[in-house]
Amino acid sequence: MLTDLLLLVTNTLASFITTLLLARFYMQWARVSFRNQLGQFIIQTTDWAVLPARRIVPAMFGLDMATFTVAWLIQVLLILLTALLQGLIGIDGLLPLALLHGLIEVARLSVWFLIIALLVSAVMSWVSPGNPLGSVLGALTRPFLQPIQRIVPPIANVDLSPLVLILLLQIVLYLISAVSRTLH
Repeated sequence: MLTDLLLLVTNTLASFITTLLLARFYMQWARVSFRNQLGQFIIQTTDWAVLPARRIVPAMFGLDMATFTVAWLIQVLLILLTALLQGLIGIDGLLPLALLHGLIEVARLSVWFLIIALLVSAVMSWVSPGNPLGSVLGALTRPFLQPIQRIVPPIANVDLSPLVLILLLQIVLYLISAVSRTLH
């Protein structure tokens, strides 16, 4: 029971930190300004891990690979800690599986982050259109929505592209889950 409680707290903390790192990664990728409360919160809560990693991991193709690598390593460490606490640490081939599962978890958290950003952005555009958080989330989700908006026109001035993208992301989550199950 104590092990389960420790795993719950560790998993929650690791997922939160990983999500913040992914938010930083995607905000940089989408060229979203960090000069807002959300951006400042993300920078201040992730600098402790990202700044040292930047000395080792270079940027590639304009992407902050240090941030992505730290997010991935946190998930790998979580998987190894879970295996240790469950008594599975001596299993041969655990490290390569942990490295791969860490990447799968980062993909899963990325998809969930985007789904939540889409939902919050859509709700805020209706409830509080002038809110600065809405503009940040709008700028973050715009690169994902624009290809769909070219195909799916608004109906009665209602943009359905977030719904289409959420459906596509649900399919991606299903595929990620299927891949994860085959690796067990």
